[in-house]
Amino acid sequence: MTMNKPRIRCAIYTRKSSDEGLDQDFNSLDAQHEACAAYIASQRHEGWVPDKTRYDDGGISGGTLERPAMQRLLADIDAGRIQMIVVYKIDRLTRSLADFAKLVERFDAAGCSFVSVTQAFNTASSMGRLTLNVLLSFAQFEREVTAERIRDKIAASKKKGLWMGGVPPLGYDPHPDPKTRGLVVSQNEAKTVAAIFLLYVQLGCLNAVMRKTIEMGLRSKRHHFKSGRTQGGNSFSRGQIYALLRNPIYIGKIRHKANVWDGQHEAIIDVELWDRVQARLQVASARPRSQVGSASSPSKIGAAPLTGKLRDETGDRLTPTHTKRHGRRLRYYVSNRLISGGTDPSGWRLPAVALEQAVANIIAQHLSDLARGHRICVEPDVQSGAAILNKAQDLTQRLRKGTPGLLANITLGGQLAKGRIVLELNAKELATELGLKTDEIDPSALQIQAPFALRRRGVEGKIVAGDHVPDPDRPMLRALARAHIWTADLRRGKSLSDIAAATSHSESYVRTRAQLAFLAPKIQKAILVGSQPPELTLEKIIRKPIPLDWDMQARIYGFSQDLNHP
Repeated sequence: MTMNKPRIRCAIYTRKSSDEGLDQDFNSLDAQHEACAAYIASQRHEGWVPDKTRYDDGGISGGTLERPAMQRLLADIDAGRIQMIVVYKIDRLTRSLADFAKLVERFDAAGCSFVSVTQAFNTASSMGRLTLNVLLSFAQFEREVTAERIRDKIAASKKKGLWMGGVPPLGYDPHPDPKTRGLVVSQNEAKTVAAIFLLYVQLGCLNAVMRKTIEMGLRSKRHHFKSGRTQGGNSFSRGQIYALLRNPIYIGKIRHKANVWDGQHEAIIDVELWDRVQARLQVASARPRSQVGSASSPSKIGAAPLTGKLRDETGDRLTPTHTKRHGRRLRYYVSNRLISGGTDPSGWRLPAVALEQAVANIIAQHLSDLARGHRICVEPDVQSGAAILNKAQDLTQRLRKGTPGLLANITLGGQLAKGRIVLELNAKELATELGLKTDEIDPSALQIQAPFALRRRGVEGKIVAGDHVPDPDRPMLRALARAHIWTADLRRGKSLSDIAAATSHSESYVRTRAQLAFLAPKIQKAILVGSQPPELTLEKIIRKPIPLDWDMQARIYGFSQDLNHP
């Protein structure tokens, strides 16, 4: 007894790029259809049946999917009417590998396969799917090569000073000849640009310039898109003014990433005015935020001691900023481009207090090690070594305590990179602190390189720098203490609901945190002294049930070595 095969409804798709010969009684489309129909007949034992609808595209290129018959076929596939597409050759479907990948994805979503009758290609078989994967790999390769070619073309064009399209900046319009990639000056808008540059030279403050532009009624560029949508024509924001003042296009340049090339368009601002504005912007970015504000505000000397000192791996300056959360003022050091240019995954955003303490600890540890080894001076002196050691120890203690002004004075500069920080000390300040002459200090003592990383601990970022000093996690300590109290209550017969009611917590809250009492003894000891892995958080522990196997706990919670439990 044989089982009936499921019916597979087959659609025949034919296409011809040119109109030539289509008026004949038996044309190319008919020949393709006949060959495909014969193939379907040969597969009748597999349950294949032909669909009565013909899908013929005559005189249409395979470089596009906007074909009447193709669109009707796709609609029928999406409706579930077709389970198999039969074509004479693969290129009858499309000549674009990118479109081919889209078609296959759409076919798979609808549970449809396709077969070429003149090629060994059938996605219903394993060999066909292998061939399909090869073709899809080439499609991905084609997309990547195309993207690289476009990027290279844009870079080469900008190097020649050409405008590569998009919304033109305020002060310029696209060249009236659409074949010319260039910009022409818009006289009315150019006056606005010049006014903003002059205002900044006079006022030296972005906020003041912003308020003045609003008073003067100056507006951003209003752009009309071909779709009919309009954009701009509003008052200037502080960020827009900053971006305008930093755009080298106004002195006849074209920027491409980190490079600036001579443009083929006319400048609006002269170089002398541009240099004056850039110099004032640079001074403003290096000025501590504590110097900005009302005269009646409390003294904030040293509020951001690393202002103007550190740069990230791109050379961008770390700028102090702050935000308010739950009524608290939180300070940060961020890469300057995050303030002026929006988001950038490579930019740094570091909690200020933690960064300042980390830098102070690195410098303190460095000086302490050098003093104990008599390596601060070019020519160590045994007689003066003890005095230098005492002064160095006093200096390191004051650094760690955060003595106002000390960190700012002794830090000359530094740079952050992935996994490390490089610092340079102020030789004159260090010599004064240690009672030495500047030329007596070994130049190598002024250079420091130490490990540096920012790791997440709950919602906060934790800096791990230099030799890691144990730092107990207070919320985790409180949770561990409560876990032992609640576990003891449970052992005495107190119910979970009673504990929850007495503590004003939910039962699930008590249950998830009580399991902390079952952590391995040495893991609990590490939490008590703060030597647990920096990335280990309370949330990470309570997210899943704690395993009873102590060695497994060590592995999943990031303890790199065996805890050697008894």
